[in-house]
Amino acid sequence: MENAIYAALTRQSGLMREMQVVANNIANSATTGFRQEGIVFSEFIARTQTGPSLSMATARVGITSDRQGPLTQTGAPLDLAIQGEGYFLLDTPRGERLTRSGAFSTTPDGELVTSGGYRLLDAGGAPVLVPPGAADLQLAADGTLSTRDGAVAQIGVVRPVDPLGLVREDGVMFVAEQGVEPVENTMILQGFLEGANVEPVSQIARMIEVQRAYELGQSFLDSEDERIRNALKTLGR
Repeated sequence: MENAIYAALTRQSGLMREMQVVANNIANSATTGFRQEGIVFSEFIARTQTGPSLSMATARVGITSDRQGPLTQTGAPLDLAIQGEGYFLLDTPRGERLTRSGAFSTTPDGELVTSGGYRLLDAGGAPVLVPPGAADLQLAADGTLSTRDGAVAQIGVVRPVDPLGLVREDGVMFVAEQGVEPVENTMILQGFLEGANVEPVSQIARMIEVQRAYELGQSFLDSEDERIRNALKTLGR
């Protein structure tokens, strides 16, 4: 029975973690470029010398949904959206980061940056530069950025080498622990932004399921606590 208590406690911890993830998904359902997150439960089983095996559960592995988010037309020339798989590559003080949030602007030096000031990188890993005062900025589907004087850069689209190695750093930025590789046959749309790929209704339904599972596990733990207390009282008489 002790093993059952340990298993229930680890399960409760995992359910609490999943509840936090689901709540975060719902809270960011209107965040540009947000990717829905899920949790993978795993079980560790170990043999014992004298009794039944011990089982412990955990929910430490997060998975990121790669489903396409809704595209909204803004008309702004520096609003970019990826249609298909892949991420924009950013240069940050902590290293390269990936994002699907494509609301960019230019610095006085002509660099394309995010709202947080992180530089957008091209297909070769260099900052994307737009000549100051350039007019008629146009973007081809393959990421080639041009002005009336010709092409100035090609925006890079990459994906993680190992999808399970994609770690969320904040709401819309990720770290690819195993590195990245270029993506082909993906379109970049100018004047569009990609919304969150969260399904609020399904997430609310999942929240209810997790809450009920947590309450059931808590009821079991409360019953076990009462049983042990009664046994100790009986033995103490």
